[in-house]
Amino acid sequence: MSGRRVVVTGIGVVAPGGIGVDRFWELLTAGRTATRTITFFDPSAFRSRVAAECDFDPAAAGLTPRQIRRMDRAAQLAVVSAREAWAGSGLAGSGLAGSGLAGVAPERVGVSLGSAVGCTTGLEEEYVVVSDGGRHWKVDPAYAVPHLYGYLVPSTLACEVAWTCAAEGPAALVSTGCTSGLDSVGHAYRSIQEGAADVVVAGAADAPISPITVACFDAIRATSPNNADPGHASRPFDRRRDGFVLGEGAAVLVLEELEAARRRGADVYCEIAGFAARSNAFHMTGLRPDGREMAEAIRAALGEARLNPGDVGYVNAHGSGTKQNDRHETAAVKRSLGEHARKVPMSSIKSMIGHSLGAIGSIELAASALAIRHGVVPPTANLHEPDPECDLDYVPLTARELPVDVVLSVGSGFGGFQSAMVLTAPGRARP
Repeated sequence: MSGRRVVVTGIGVVAPGGIGVDRFWELLTAGRTATRTITFFDPSAFRSRVAAECDFDPAAAGLTPRQIRRMDRAAQLAVVSAREAWAGSGLAGSGLAGSGLAGVAPERVGVSLGSAVGCTTGLEEEYVVVSDGGRHWKVDPAYAVPHLYGYLVPSTLACEVAWTCAAEGPAALVSTGCTSGLDSVGHAYRSIQEGAADVVVAGAADAPISPITVACFDAIRATSPNNADPGHASRPFDRRRDGFVLGEGAAVLVLEELEAARRRGADVYCEIAGFAARSNAFHMTGLRPDGREMAEAIRAALGEARLNPGDVGYVNAHGSGTKQNDRHETAAVKRSLGEHARKVPMSSIKSMIGHSLGAIGSIELAASALAIRHGVVPPTANLHEPDPECDLDYVPLTARELPVDVVLSVGSGFGGFQSAMVLTAPGRARP
């Protein structure tokens, strides 16, 4: 590993409650929730009928009719986020393919996209069509859209982003369940560290609000059945929490080698100082209560960053709102940060924008970078009755103005995936 330092110079977000970085950050700092009764289809047959949907119009967002026809909703969210991040990075004038790069060879620009369920929306819609609503076991592919193969192969999300940014370097799709968005940025970080690329467009997208996904989570009772009060259904760390709220969205970050970013006078949001991932090798959906594997990922990420537990100024929690996750994560933070765990603010933005599966890790990294930039820690909405077993400072209800120069963002996913990333303020002295 060459040890090259990696910074974030562009951010793009499509999230429930707002399209674009500014609206996303406004919603978080206001503590507003974007969870509501599902409108994409009739949810009356399901146990959980709430979700955090994006008010997303692909045409209004600048996609052409051909792009809309070709791309699944998850790919559309990824491309719109990538355009915002790419334009904001200053690497290309318009942020569109063919516009030329700011002194970076196209083959040195990579893409690393994460997704848990890929093009689920498009696949389910097309199955309904070709099977005539499920009535035919032997389907007729003649009724399918010509781009059905692209829906089947999740790597098309990375391809679409590469075309958007004229990136001709290494491109990859990372799918590690709910840690996909953290792990994809971690993969990009390693690519630049090791010299495989100088710039990587990294992030994640998922659009899972579909009958098949809702049915799957209903079956294991993982999602909240609080249908009577959708705005308060996502309640991480609250005593009354009863499951997560499904969401959708995308976030893309532009990562660069530090010295190159400095030479071109780039606007730097933060530095990625450390990353680690672990597996609990235990259970597909279960978690050990002691949080040992997440704690190990946190310790390894802090070790790579050469930081002590007491240096952490804010923890961006996974905070899904399930009984076992919030206890597990609380234990992991205590185990890894020691006494400092009781002093550091920690919050879950899933309380406001739901859990968008693979995308949420990148969306949470965007929020973490913005917390560093603005000196504001977003709150945990709907936290009115703290669980006695969750006894840390979860920043309930109201955002907190606080200078932050080290953020720890963590994720936990089905299959036992545990990931941690450390972001630091630009210009902060490296130990």
